[in-house]
Amino acid sequence: MRSTIRDFLRHESASGIILMGMAALALVAANSPLHSWYDLLLQVPVEIRIGALHIDKPLLLWVNDGLMAVFFFLVGLELKREIIEGELSEPSQVVLPAVAALGGVLVPVGIYVMLNAGDPVNLQGWAIPAATDIAFALGIMSLLGDRVPVSLKVFLVSLAIFDDIGAVAIIALFYTSGLSGQALAVAAVCLALLAVLNRRGVTQVSTYLWIGLVMWVAVLKSGVHATLAGVALAMFIPMRDPDEPEHSPLSTLEHDLHHAVAFVILPVFAFANAGIPLGGIGLEQLLHPVPLGIMAGLFVGKQVGVFGFSWVAVRLGVAKLPDGANWPALYGVALLSGIGFTMSLFIASLAFENSRVGDVFDERLGIIVGSLLSGVCGYLVLRAALRAPHGRG
Repeated sequence: MRSTIRDFLRHESASGIILMGMAALALVAANSPLHSWYDLLLQVPVEIRIGALHIDKPLLLWVNDGLMAVFFFLVGLELKREIIEGELSEPSQVVLPAVAALGGVLVPVGIYVMLNAGDPVNLQGWAIPAATDIAFALGIMSLLGDRVPVSLKVFLVSLAIFDDIGAVAIIALFYTSGLSGQALAVAAVCLALLAVLNRRGVTQVSTYLWIGLVMWVAVLKSGVHATLAGVALAMFIPMRDPDEPEHSPLSTLEHDLHHAVAFVILPVFAFANAGIPLGGIGLEQLLHPVPLGIMAGLFVGKQVGVFGFSWVAVRLGVAKLPDGANWPALYGVALLSGIGFTMSLFIASLAFENSRVGDVFDERLGIIVGSLLSGVCGYLVLRAALRAPHGRG
């Protein structure tokens, strides 16, 4: 189990470094003579038509609705594995990251709402600062090498898992519109078929994937965000093969997808969504309530919520610090949790996709500044708190 965790962390750390590079490349493209080509690329129409079935979206939405469904599918696989056999299967390992994640949602959202109260358009982005980008956070943590105890990394991963659960719930409950009963009925039939396959012990993963593809199209047409189909599909992938108990179809599929998601899908998403034109941006744009609320939520709200709720849980005796960690190190992790990049950008694309707000403010500015401040400060605090390997000495 320990080697699996280390392998996962190593991949996520490398992905975080690539994400940084792709985000920087997007910023260069959006602020250079290439900006018109960058915009044209994202708006290239991509159409699929099979009989009466018609899907016509610009390339940017294929990335956000299609590729990110694969990302959420991987998230669902990881959630199921962790709950059944992993860190989240042990109650003693769950309390601290669960409480910390709760604080990491409530406080940032509270700060954003306080700064944007009274404006219904601005309030659509209330969930943006509630997210944590595990790839970015682990990428920065990896710069400290062996000084970081594995237990602290596991705490950050578990915190991010609970964050993902919250993000999935938020998307399902608050970012759906114009529901189609017919499409939802097709999705429900797909879910029923997946349940029957799982109940009968079918382990042929390709069968699940074909039904999942139909379900994704149905959910896409239903008004519910299509990425949720990925999470739903993951819940039905068998954890074990009845004929070969040592073989896990879920873990095999998770391993096969991990590289594609970490090194292709997330970097492509970062490149497609991080290109902010910086020309003409000044203090007025940065202090607009939406970017300011996101920035304050990520940089201030996350650290206050995660660290504060963790401190209360430990002081009350319902949880304990990760082995080999100290309070300054936990504070450093709380700062890193304010890196919301990928998931925050994704939620922002949902929050304001139907609002004509592009000329008024750019929510991505708050995400990038808040994430950058959180990453730099988190790294400096962790480096000071963990001067010797594993936090000792």
